[in-house]
Amino acid sequence: MKKYRFILALTCLALTGCQKAAVMNIAEDSASYDLLDLNEQKVMLSDLQGKKVYIKFWATWCPICLGGLEDVQALASEDHDFEVVTIVTPNANGEKDTDAFIDWFQGLGMDQLPVLLDENGSLAEALNVRGFPTSAFFDAGGNLIKVQPGHLDNDAITSFMDSIE
Repeated sequence: MKKYRFILALTCLALTGCQKAAVMNIAEDSASYDLLDLNEQKVMLSDLQGKKVYIKFWATWCPICLGGLEDVQALASEDHDFEVVTIVTPNANGEKDTDAFIDWFQGLGMDQLPVLLDENGSLAEALNVRGFPTSAFFDAGGNLIKVQPGHLDNDAITSFMDSIE
């Protein structure tokens, strides 16, 4: 019986842990996504074209997300051949509204953590984000390589980003 539970667990991990979203190119499709920075200025993901990009979707109510924020901030401040961006979706899935989120986040003192707001949830929906945290990996051409639900440590993120051509 234990053998069958183990096989079932591996099957579930394979089906959820190695999720690949629909074909997407952030350079070509970025006009479809209204993202704002914390100054509520519009940001185009196409500005990142030519660079590999790691995106972490997170929420203020997610203890795993909050526990990993300092690590993601450290990753963002390190010298890598990829960009690090985090995205929050205000007013969705129990998240604070935009103003409340910005006020809350500014109180954390995480000035090196790049945060964008996906106010209408269009990017999260396009990438099939179903839970938090979720990571998305893009190559330098802006092509989506992989979407991975769950927490990843910085070594795993860096290793995967280094494997992307």
